[in-house]
Amino acid sequence: MNQTELPVDPPQFYDAHLFVCCNKRAEGHPRGSCAAKGAEGLRDYMKTRAKAMGLKRVRVNMAGCLDRCEHGPCMVIYPEGVWYKIETEADVDHVLTAHVRDGGRAQELMLPNA
Repeated sequence: MNQTELPVDPPQFYDAHLFVCCNKRAEGHPRGSCAAKGAEGLRDYMKTRAKAMGLKRVRVNMAGCLDRCEHGPCMVIYPEGVWYKIETEADVDHVLTAHVRDGGRAQELMLPNA
């Protein structure tokens, strides 16, 4: 390989990698925390639902603080880098169906980039 050629990345290990913020802050913290808003239970539900839906090459992980506390509970899906607010199991189902299974977006749950 000469100096002008970029290395070729290996194929992606997962088609979708979902990170759910499960950060815990002290009670009463002004920014709040996703864990205090039920993120851990939603993450557990998401893992179970993804498997039940037969979604392959998908990984659901717990994340520490994703720094979007005011919008929580929140999550991000890579490789696209799309952020969502998930408050209910119905929200989780919608994200898994619209984004992960169907390749679209759960538009009304998307967080702004700013």
